[in-house]
Amino acid sequence: MLASVPVLFLMVGYVLAQQKPCEVCVKVLTDAMAKVPDKDKSSPDSIAKVIREHCKDARNKDHKFCFYIGALPESATSIMVDVSKPLSWSMPAEKVCEKLKSKDAQICELKYDKPLDWKNIDLKKMRVKELKNILNEWGEVCKGCTEKSEFVKRIEELKPKYVKEEL
Repeated sequence: MLASVPVLFLMVGYVLAQQKPCEVCVKVLTDAMAKVPDKDKSSPDSIAKVIREHCKDARNKDHKFCFYIGALPESATSIMVDVSKPLSWSMPAEKVCEKLKSKDAQICELKYDKPLDWKNIDLKKMRVKELKNILNEWGEVCKGCTEKSEFVKRIEELKPKYVKEEL
């Protein structure tokens, strides 16, 4: 019994090490900073403007992150100064996200969903809610769909457009 306790702690530590901390935050800030022209990388106002532009097209988890930092018009509060100022000092996105975590813990709790294994997935065995989530991620709707089979049919129709088959 006592011998299994250290093994358990090692396993928990390994699992936690595999998770990327603040993965949504880091990705959004890295993508936004890639769009900032070199001459404006030291200007917090320019960086904030680019982040707001980047967030206009964001969906799902990225959109939620943008809402949390106040980069969207419908955001209740804004911590854009706490985002753009450190980025203007050339602080890495990982460090900025770490500092934002103390302001709002929700920022680092956002995680991307695991990608679906389209080769082995059976849509007919999935729940309607999961099927709706797939359509939502793609930005599609199934108008007039009431039966599970209709959602499956719609996903099968759209699958070639959104799922890239690897050779």
